[in-house]
Amino acid sequence: MTETQLPAVNREWHLVSRPVGWPKTEDFALVEAEVPQPGEGQVLVRNAYVSVDPYMRGRMSAAKSYVAPYELGKVMQGGAVGEVVASNAEGIEVGDHLLHFLGWREFAVVDAKQAVKVDPQAAPLSTYLGVLGMTGLTAYAGLLRTASFKEGDSVFVSGAAGAVGSQVGQIAKLKGASRVIGSAGSDEKVKLLVEEYGFDAAFNYKNGPVSEQLRAAAPDGVDVYFDNVGGDHLEAAIGQLNRDGRIAICGAISVYNSTEPVSGPKNLARLIQTRGRIEGFLVGDHYDLQAEFVQEVGAWVRSGELKYSETVAEGIENNLEAFFGVLRGDNVGKMIVKL
Repeated sequence: MTETQLPAVNREWHLVSRPVGWPKTEDFALVEAEVPQPGEGQVLVRNAYVSVDPYMRGRMSAAKSYVAPYELGKVMQGGAVGEVVASNAEGIEVGDHLLHFLGWREFAVVDAKQAVKVDPQAAPLSTYLGVLGMTGLTAYAGLLRTASFKEGDSVFVSGAAGAVGSQVGQIAKLKGASRVIGSAGSDEKVKLLVEEYGFDAAFNYKNGPVSEQLRAAAPDGVDVYFDNVGGDHLEAAIGQLNRDGRIAICGAISVYNSTEPVSGPKNLARLIQTRGRIEGFLVGDHYDLQAEFVQEVGAWVRSGELKYSETVAEGIENNLEAFFGVLRGDNVGKMIVKL
């Protein structure tokens, strides 16, 4: 086994109680532990960047979902990218960089088979968690496969200044959308969508009823709605959906912290009139698109045709606050913690 000099302490975030409603600082603990050692077929990674994402809120609850809940009293998980500092696995050397799923900690022992080599020379390491990572593939698969986007479609994206939404809108434009509309939570984000990301129109959902603002922005209706928000955005999109329109449900961040049952859209019957469809999806079902995605989107990123933003917090001690920031909508683009 090869390794480099290591510190004595590994800091990691544990879930100590299951949040009710909005998570609180007391639900978590930053714990000091020994730096673990890799066994056969494993490597030790010094995490350089870790990801915080809205879906993590669901894993903090005990409710059955598509992925197992975080265990109380144990370190949480999430996307991370870092440098190998000790290797006990064939084909992986100290100094290699890996993408894996053991974030929320400074050092992680990773099964080599559960990690992917990445090249920091081809793209900045942080992009493998965002524009070229899981959020990017989510945008690509959700728009092109789940929503069956085709050239000439009019597209509405909620949460459009976030990591997924900003990429959905730009991919739609690059693929020939007739019109792309986005919603966001501040006037600054609305300006970014139109001036930087090339959206045809955008609105601040806090400035008035979403249904009215969407009707003004998309007077001819929408063919595709990419939903990151749920709630009033979904109802508004159904109201503006064109014949044979498609809705891809990626997330529903507006209801993640609700403590009472949330009512669904009141206008679902309109789908009969429009022959529209709503389909949920998970990025994990679409990894067969990974190579195609990296090739196409990577070229757009290198050429500057597809722009991306990152909101970066510094230090493992700020991991939790960065997560809270995602739930509040503080981030522009991908929220990442640099360790």
